[in-house]
Amino acid sequence: MKIEHIGLWVRDLERMRHFYETYFDATASELYHNTKTSFHSYFLTFSDGARLEIMQRNDIVDHNIGNEMLGFAHLAISLGSKEQVDALTTILVMEGYPLLSPTRTTGDGYYESVVADPEGNRLELTV
Repeated sequence: MKIEHIGLWVRDLERMRHFYETYFDATASELYHNTKTSFHSYFLTFSDGARLEIMQRNDIVDHNIGNEMLGFAHLAISLGSKEQVDALTTILVMEGYPLLSPTRTTGDGYYESVVADPEGNRLELTV
């Protein structure tokens, strides 16, 4: 297993992209835009392969708005296969951890589920 990426909600997507490119030599992906949700994101890749997803959505403008807030949003853990995502999701739900989003393939190509850890932090289980 490895941490796939860390997600960060930001106010100013372009300013944050520029910051990480300039000071940390990150390389940005192409801008992803989901027109249905007004969601925008970049994946920033660092020299060791670690990735940070910076994300912006029009309705997330302050700390603690609804189910999301500015700042770190989720921890994505790559499990290696769809079968492993399905299996661990099932185990965690059976053990009583909240299922926040069932397994699905997202618009940007991830097969994932989202569960909450014991303190409510969002964990994306991905391939």
